Amino acid sequence: MPLEVAPFLATTIPPAWLYGLAGGCLIGLGSLLALAATGKVPGISGVFARILRPLAGDVGWRVVFLLGLIAGAGLMFLSNAHAAQYRIPEGRSLAIYVIAGLLVGFGTRLGGGCTSGHGICGSGAGARDSMVATAVFMATGILTVLLWNLTVGGGS
Repeated sequence: MPLEVAPFLATTIPPAWLYGLAGGCLIGLGSLLALAATGKVPGISGVFARILRPLAGDVGWRVVFLLGLIAGAGLMFLSNAHAAQYRIPEGRSLAIYVIAGLLVGFGTRLGGGCTSGHGICGSGAGARDSMVATAVFMATGILTVLLWNLTVGGGS
C-alpha cells in the first residue's frame, strides 16, 4: 500500500518566514560544523579571500564550502515558489548589483570580516568587536535602503 500524504500537507505552502528560520538554522549548523572540522571561523569574505591567496593545504574545504553555498542557493531558486521574491526585479541594472557587490567586498575586508563571520560566528561566540561590527552593518544597510527609497523611489 503506497504511503499517502496528509491532504492538508498537499495543498498548504509553508509561510515564507519558515524558510528563513530553517535557512538560519542550517547556516548556524554549517558554521558550527566548519568550525569544528577546521578550527577556523567560516566567514564568507575570509573563506573567499583565502582562495584568492591560498595557504598550502587550506583550499579544499573552502572550495567545498563556497560551492555548497552556491549549489544550495541554486536548488532553492529552482525548487521553491517563495524564492522568486529574491530575484533581480525587472528594470534594475545588473551593473548596479555588481558595483554594490564590489563595495560590500571592499567593506568586508576593511571591517575585518563580513556579516556571516561577525554576525553569526563572532557574535555567537560573544566577541565584542563582532557585535559592534554587526550593529554597524545593520545600521548601514537600513540607512542605505532608506536613502535608496527616498532618492530613487525604490518601490519596485
